[in-house]
Amino acid sequence: MNYHLTMKTNIRILLCEDDPNLGSLLKEYLNAKGFETSLGRDGEEGLKLFKRESFDFLILDVMMPNMDGYTLASEIRLLDKHVPILFLTAKSMKEDTLKGFKVGADDYMTKPFSMEELQVRVNAILRRTSAIPEVGDEEQLHEVGLFSYDYNRQTLNLNGVESKLTTKENELLYLLCKNRNGVLERKFALKAIWGDDNYFNGRSMDVYIAKLRKHLKDDPAIEIMNVHGRGFKLLTQ
Repeated sequence: MNYHLTMKTNIRILLCEDDPNLGSLLKEYLNAKGFETSLGRDGEEGLKLFKRESFDFLILDVMMPNMDGYTLASEIRLLDKHVPILFLTAKSMKEDTLKGFKVGADDYMTKPFSMEELQVRVNAILRRTSAIPEVGDEEQLHEVGLFSYDYNRQTLNLNGVESKLTTKENELLYLLCKNRNGVLERKFALKAIWGDDNYFNGRSMDVYIAKLRKHLKDDPAIEIMNVHGRGFKLLTQ
């Protein structure tokens, strides 16, 4: 696919971190790098800020008093399905990482980390989530079984009922459609969408495949089949 990036200037970041020293350092650093950063001292304060203001990116500590990062992300996803979320965690347990992906995280970082790495991660996620197809790019409308799929608008339509896809769901479904009845190689999809085929991104992709299956369940003729050791295959009748 050919992409150009529409990245707005003055990216507004909501940072939720209960450690006052780390929170102040991160806010100061991000502001120095050209972001507009608001700091919430716990999950409840973060949710109030999100409801009151408009943000383009969220950085959420997992372990916070009053409301932890996972709960905060779940509440925010009810209000906004698309704003990118980066988790900060002192744990490196796989289960915690997977829980973060299940509530809609785009990435995670394990403490301690360098400020430079944080900036690289933020910019990478912004590039990925703000990518849109070039005007005139081929095959933007697809028939997927009984569904009409519009890649540009990130929507699925069945009998006039429209559902909105997240950015990752949209990219995955596009690649599945491009490889219809053939195998979408797992490594290729991971590098194309996540930028890296590591273990955690692989588990994240499995979560999004499950979400796509749920979106498409109203047409029993559609199947996203696991191809052992290789990837996935979209089958339609």
